[in-house]
Amino acid sequence: MKRLMGGWIVVLVACLITATVTTGAAGAQGESPGAAPAGSGKAGASDVYLVLLGEAPAGAYAGGIAGYPATKPAAGKRFNKKDAKVQRYVNYLRSRHAQVANSVGATREYDYEYSLNAFAATLTKAQLAKLSTTPGVVSIQRDKLAQVKTDNTPAFLGLNAAGGLWSQLGGQGSAGEDVIIGVVDTGIWPEHPSFAAAGYGPVPAGWNGVCQSGQLWSQQQCSNKLIGARYFHKGFGHFGGGLKDDYISARDHDGHGTHTTSTAGGNANVNASIFGRSFGTVSGMAPRARVAAYKACWPGGCAVSDLVGAIDSAVGDGVDVINYSIGDDDPDFLDADDVAFLFARQAGVFVAASAGNSGPGPSTVDHGGPWLTTVGASTQNRSLVGTATLGNGAAFQGASVTPGLAATPLVDGAAAGSEGCLSGLAPAAVTGKIVLCKGSFSRAARSLGVKNAGGVGMILYTVDQSDALLSDNHYVPTVHIRNSDGLAIKTYIAATSAPTASLSGGAKAFGGGNTMAAFSSRGPLVDSARSTGDLLKPDVTAPGVQILAGNTPTAFVGAPGQLFQAIAGTSMSSPHVAGIGALLRDRHPGWTPDMMQSALMTSARQDVWKEDGSTPADPFDFGAGHIVPNSAADPGLVYPAGFDDYRAFLRSQGLCTLCFGTTPAPVIAPTDFNAATITVRSLAGVRTVTRTVRNVGPAGTYAVSVAAPPGVDVVVTPSVLTLGTGATASYQVTFTSTPAADFDEYSFGALTWSDSAGHSVRSPVVVRPVSIAAPASAAGTGATGSLQYAVKFGYSGSFNVAPQGLVAATTETRTIVDDPANDFNANAPDANQGIQVHEFAVPSGTPLLRVQLFDEFTDGNDDIDLYLYRVGAGGVLTLVGASFTTTSAELIDLAKPGAGTYRLYAHGFETDGADAVYTLFRWLVPGTATGNMTATSSTATATIGGSADITVSWTGLTPATKYLGRVSYSDGFTEIGGTVVTVTP
Repeated sequence: MKRLMGGWIVVLVACLITATVTTGAAGAQGESPGAAPAGSGKAGASDVYLVLLGEAPAGAYAGGIAGYPATKPAAGKRFNKKDAKVQRYVNYLRSRHAQVANSVGATREYDYEYSLNAFAATLTKAQLAKLSTTPGVVSIQRDKLAQVKTDNTPAFLGLNAAGGLWSQLGGQGSAGEDVIIGVVDTGIWPEHPSFAAAGYGPVPAGWNGVCQSGQLWSQQQCSNKLIGARYFHKGFGHFGGGLKDDYISARDHDGHGTHTTSTAGGNANVNASIFGRSFGTVSGMAPRARVAAYKACWPGGCAVSDLVGAIDSAVGDGVDVINYSIGDDDPDFLDADDVAFLFARQAGVFVAASAGNSGPGPSTVDHGGPWLTTVGASTQNRSLVGTATLGNGAAFQGASVTPGLAATPLVDGAAAGSEGCLSGLAPAAVTGKIVLCKGSFSRAARSLGVKNAGGVGMILYTVDQSDALLSDNHYVPTVHIRNSDGLAIKTYIAATSAPTASLSGGAKAFGGGNTMAAFSSRGPLVDSARSTGDLLKPDVTAPGVQILAGNTPTAFVGAPGQLFQAIAGTSMSSPHVAGIGALLRDRHPGWTPDMMQSALMTSARQDVWKEDGSTPADPFDFGAGHIVPNSAADPGLVYPAGFDDYRAFLRSQGLCTLCFGTTPAPVIAPTDFNAATITVRSLAGVRTVTRTVRNVGPAGTYAVSVAAPPGVDVVVTPSVLTLGTGATASYQVTFTSTPAADFDEYSFGALTWSDSAGHSVRSPVVVRPVSIAAPASAAGTGATGSLQYAVKFGYSGSFNVAPQGLVAATTETRTIVDDPANDFNANAPDANQGIQVHEFAVPSGTPLLRVQLFDEFTDGNDDIDLYLYRVGAGGVLTLVGASFTTTSAELIDLAKPGAGTYRLYAHGFETDGADAVYTLFRWLVPGTATGNMTATSSTATATIGGSADITVSWTGLTPATKYLGRVSYSDGFTEIGGTVVTVTP
């Protein structure tokens, strides 16, 4: 099967981004309240696909189709789906959906019209194959399941300061007035005091949402504060299970959605009590904003088809801001939800999205699209603390919101049957005692394990010293402490005949803060769709640890009955930015979302630490830095970006040509997208980038200052910009690597434009000098032939090229049966159904191992996936590569794999019939030439900023055979790079 949009059908997975264990979040039009949808009942499987069409959705349509005038709202105006022009164009889009779906006999489950021109439908393999060649279809994406991943923060962010953003908007009592925040999540608890409607006037003009009835939800649950609510479960129903454990309505059973919504737009001065103990008052960032809930996540996850339904409805309803504390651990720019947000930006909607909770490792950041404001998580200067005091007087402070506990016998969970305490604790050993437990995740479940075994309290210590200390609503009194403190308590227990401990009740403490959370996902951005990485993500950081905000009394995790909770995650930091976005919309109604994002980034501060609390954080931790809302309201200059800029960005990544337009997208270098940051992933000698700014302040003259990244010279031209109000100006930045450059390592700097009025418009600069910039791959055809390409140098000295290979593929043809579970457990590969195992040896000195499947080398429209393991001592398997698209076009490359035995598992995720016949191709590229390929360079001497033409020639190849080789580059001493060469005679 041929894949579309950049050569593939995109696989989608999403998850809510919370550092605690929760469930899923999403809604589209026309669902019957209370009715659970029919589903396949097959765990992890779905035959629902999202089919994206070429015309623009109504929220972004700028005209061009005869008889249909533009429907995109003007800057600063709310989208109005009731406008006659919009309704007429939407009817046209629906007719297109019907035409395409009917052409293959498919029944539509959702129509998306406002933020995405697409429909969702259950498709057979035959229907899918036919649609993939249907004119007007630009992408087909399989629906997959997603998992769900404040009080002091207004003061911490300076909102309540004299002259702060709240006072600029008339005070806390009017900040965010009539701005509408839509939250796609697990729903909302409508009776929560953070959403009380007293003192609110009629709903804002232009609001076209609904209050959808459902289980324990009538239309009266909405109000002049909570002005809309929808729920979406058609997609999730195809996965089976989960719905019976939740309210089939917009009512929140989990607590996640209530928390994020109250953080972004909850009422001011709401008393927050947990376990009957007051922790003061809380306020949303935009306390007078109106809120609308779009429930699309359920126990077990969120279907992307439901999430897109929620986004589409939110845009159609007329929201100004969307919070999206949901992600998929994959920053793919073309996922359906991300494309929907691209068009939402065109409709004037500002979107804040969680960066993810997969940190602190590199390249874990989610939501890579430049049209999203991607938010990391860091600490504030308020903690919720408790103290565990031992019988010997030693005291250990940690995180807690639970009540205290007097001196009580203490036992080590490891000695009582379970170190982690999730299960297996011996009641005889723990009844009536405080239990020492180890764990950084599933924390509340550990206190439940203690309670179920008869324990009365818990001291929980982290797995790693840098793990965040978190204050969950535990089932027994609990203090969460550092690993080193836990080990000290463990030693005390072992050395004491009758160990005891007391726990103080949780209380507020002030100090510290500005430390990145260990869980917060980090850059650099590496998109699965082969992005060059010339874009910095995350964009900013905001408070995301111990955020005190709303809860549902029926929460799945944690002690029930609590209307508040203090939890952590980038799910918690994102709604801070969504709420600030609402304030900026209130302050500057004419600003577009790109201007708001730029203002938040260029005004950010950098006095933030890494998770160890002592190392300065860098742009891969926090993007441009920590948000400073008051400064963002008056940024001076902004970096504007429109729809064609985003199309050009996508084209620069090699993902598309039309890129959601009717004509080819503009051509730019990847580094020239007009971001408020500058990232050069591969600086080979010299690179010049261009940026454009717009003056949103008074007329003024701005001078530039540069903090150059180490090993890089930076020149800005011009160095002075004089701009009137509303005027734009462009400048160029030339980067030149120096002999001091540390090749293949990122270095950081900054570029700042300043005027006499006090504006400082700062852009982080991220540069990775490389010794050579060469194409990753090159392809040729014919038994005899040649190809050419250019390389660029980042050093001066000798330059050598050497051919490796070519080698013909080793092929194996086998039959694989279908896996009825449509699931592969990578931790126990031999236990899976529908597998074939290929084992082979890799010799020493092999520069490249490739295994590959081709759609044309299976006997049907099959989906076969690949998982590659290295076999270690004792047969221990280590996963070293995987490829699992929605067809059988799979490829795994392993550079310098190392000598040893490797085992490849082919998995029949979904075969066309009971089984499939496939051919596996495998290459072991040698470290030397094989006599059938030569490589030459136009120069033997490299100079910084210079280039060379490489010519690769081959001869004597066997027809109908696939060959693989490599061209190696060296400086005369060591290899500095290489290009993979494929030849099909």
